[in-house]
This record gives sequence, C-alpha cells and structure tokens, in this order.
Amino acid sequence: MSRVLLYESIAQSLRQQIQLGALAPGERIPSIRQLSRTHAVSTATAVQACLMLEREGLIHARMRSGFFVRAVGPSASAKTPRMRKPRSMQNAELLTLQAVREGPALIPLHDARPAPSLLPEAALSAAVSRRLRNERSTALDYAPAQGHAELRRLIAHRYAEMSVTIDPDEVIITAGTMEAISLALRTLTRAGDVVMVETPTFQGVLQAVAALGLTIVELPRPNGDSFDLKRLEALLSAHQVKAAILVPNFSNPIGRRADDAAKQALLALCARYSTVVIEDDIYGDLAWDNSRPFPLRRWGSDDRVITCGSFSKSLAPGLRVGWLLGGAWTEALIRAKYFSTYGNASLPQLALIDYLGRHQQERHFRRLRRAIAENAERLRDAIFRHWPDGTCSGDPRGGLSLWVQLPAGADGSRLAEAAMAEGIGITPGRHFSSFGDYADHVRLSCGLPWSPELSRAMRRLGVLIRDQQELAARD
Repeated sequence: MSRVLLYESIAQSLRQQIQLGALAPGERIPSIRQLSRTHAVSTATAVQACLMLEREGLIHARMRSGFFVRAVGPSASAKTPRMRKPRSMQNAELLTLQAVREGPALIPLHDARPAPSLLPEAALSAAVSRRLRNERSTALDYAPAQGHAELRRLIAHRYAEMSVTIDPDEVIITAGTMEAISLALRTLTRAGDVVMVETPTFQGVLQAVAALGLTIVELPRPNGDSFDLKRLEALLSAHQVKAAILVPNFSNPIGRRADDAAKQALLALCARYSTVVIEDDIYGDLAWDNSRPFPLRRWGSDDRVITCGSFSKSLAPGLRVGWLLGGAWTEALIRAKYFSTYGNASLPQLALIDYLGRHQQERHFRRLRRAIAENAERLRDAIFRHWPDGTCSGDPRGGLSLWVQLPAGADGSRLAEAAMAEGIGITPGRHFSSFGDYADHVRLSCGLPWSPELSRAMRRLGVLIRDQQELAARD
C-alpha cells in the first residue's frame, strides 16, 4: 500500500471541507501558519498542500491575502465561430443599441464598472474641491490638446513601475478608453479597411468600428491564457489587416489574460504582416491575484503598438479620463485629437493629479481587486446553486465581467428583456459579436458588492431561465 504523504493528507482534509460546504466559495481557508500549527507540519508542507488544491482548481491565491475557495462548476465552452470573410457590421442589435434605461429599482448586473462604494469617492471629491478652490482659472479653462503635462508624467511613471519605458511626451489624455481607441482607428485606417477584433469583445469597440465604416474580421478568444495563434496567422495572411484591437489583459467579457509567451508570439505575427496592434489595457490593473500583467508595450516597438488605458474602471468612471501611448504615431494622434475635441476638461485631470500625488494607488487597487474577486465567487456560487443544470460559468482571472453560457432552451436576449421587466439588468451575449453570435450567453458584472438584494436577483434569474426552458419544451 502506498504511503500517503503529509501534504496529501492535509489537502484531503481541506478538500472534504470544501466539498461538504464547511469552507464556502469565496471564503479564506486557514493560513499557512495555521495549517502548519494544526497539523504539526512544516510551513513548506502546508504550502505543498495548498498548491495541490490550487492545481485542482479548488482554491486560488490572492497576493498577501492567502488562499480562497473557488466556486466549482462547469466552465463556459462556446463553440469557436467559423472563419468568415471580412465584412461590415452584421449585428442589428448593436447598430441600434442604446444605453440600458436605469432607474432606482434596477440592479445593474449589465454595467461592467465598480460600484461607487468600491471607489475612493471621498478622496476624489476632496481633490476636485481643492483644485477648484486653489486653481479656479486653470480648472475652468481649456486643457492642452495633449492633456496636462503632470498627469502625463504620472501615467508614464506608472508604466515605469511595470518596467515599460514611456516618454511622457507620447502620452495623450482622452475622454476614456473608447475615445482613445476611436482616435487610433481614425489615425491608422480609412473607410473600407480591414480591422481585426476579438470575439467575444466589448460592444463599444464593435460600434466604433462600424461608425468608421471599417470591415471586420474576428479572432476567437479562447477561455484560457493564449490567443488562437493559428487562426490569427490564417487571418493575417488572407487579409490585409490594418489594425488589430486586442485586449490581452482580462478581456471583456471573458476576463482572461494572455501569458507573456502568447503576447510575444502575437506581436511577432502582427509585425510580420505589418498590422498595428491597438491594445486596450483598461483592465490591466484589475488582476485578482494582485500580479499586474505586462502590457504589450513591454515587448512591442513604439511603431507597432498603440496602448489605450483609462482610470474609468479603477478610480472614477465619471471623470472620463483615459490615455493613449502614441509611440511613433503620437503627432498624428494629437492632430486627430485636436481636430475632434481640441482637448478634454481640465478639472478632472487636475483632480487626478492631486489625488495621485497624495494617495497610494496600489493600496486602493488591492482593496478593489479583493472586492471584485470575492463578488465573482459569490456570483458563480449563486449560478451553480440556483440556475438550471447545463449552465456554464466562465473562469475569469481579473477584470469586471463574468461570461455565462445558458443551458439548452434559453436565449440571452429574451432573458435580458424578461430580467429588465423585473428591475434586473444583464447584457445579452449577442452584443459581444459583430455577427450576432453567442445567443446562448450573457455577461454579468462583478462590480456590485454582494447583498441580499443581489442574491434574490440571482435566484430570480434562475427562475426566468427555467421559464424559458419550459416554454421552449412546449414549443
């Protein structure tokens, strides 16, 4: 009989506690020190036990916080869309999409942004007041087209902390990431040009591409740590792709990050076919394990990558402050910015300069990431408990989204309509494809703190899905 190793025995004990519900999804397991003391083993043995459970997908580590129980259930595994010829937007829902009507009773599971309670509202409000009081004339005047120099320096410094050297003179302040992406597209392309987007991807990107009259090819994004590199090369070799809009770090809605090897392989392929990458790095600071992944500029030359970012998902959505790292395209991007909006409002930029000078971003980020990760685990657990069998949840590692595949007989658009009638907002999967794919998916936001109201909403969504299935069965 084979001898059970000490770390295996500890792992089995924890495994049973998780399976019996004594350790619930999102709950912290005993610390390494506690496990070592309780089982009379070394800390190295306790670490081995935790790493074994992490490899099994039962727990996951959060930097400086310990190990936490993961919600376990079937993962979403959508069929890879077939290869299609480049063409313009074919999704009627996106062409007519407007912001979801919000009211006091709406539970905004459709809105992929952090709840105000998770953001430093008081500190930012104080920063706005100070700058308006002390620099009223500057705060109420036009900002330079490129943005205030000190804010651009602070953004460049943030990238320096990631071992990415950025000249502050190539930073361009924008009205959020979407303006940054639109400026990059207007600079790199002309109507009719072919651009590549991920699928599934954020609907705002698809709308921006459609508004400029561009032609689309879609690159499937697997629910893993890479890109579909074979499909990427096939698309690049078959079509003259001017630009590729990609989200390597925690793409919306999948919430996965590409590993460094995949990022470098992607850049090499795009460089071979003279395709410029427009990198959407808006979620890069929201790694749930606190390990900030590198942006593509870590490896890509400044004439092959334009990086877009924003404070909207991490500090203040309403300030509408984003940026471009223009590289070799900086002058052309500044001209495009000047010709469209001249410059953004001064007061939000000055307030962020004040806030960033007084507060440690990383401390806020750690609290925010922990809150989002814990809520994601609660959402996954509610899905597995209250939604019908056959529902599959995504397995994000960061960002603000949970991608859910509905069981047979359910439709995301019909579910969103029924949910809206009951004061619950969700986003249908069709909104994440230029061709209307993912009819059996929905996206949920992980930005809402868990509450009894949210728990009731998740249970109610499960009832609505069952109602759909029963209706489909009768038909």
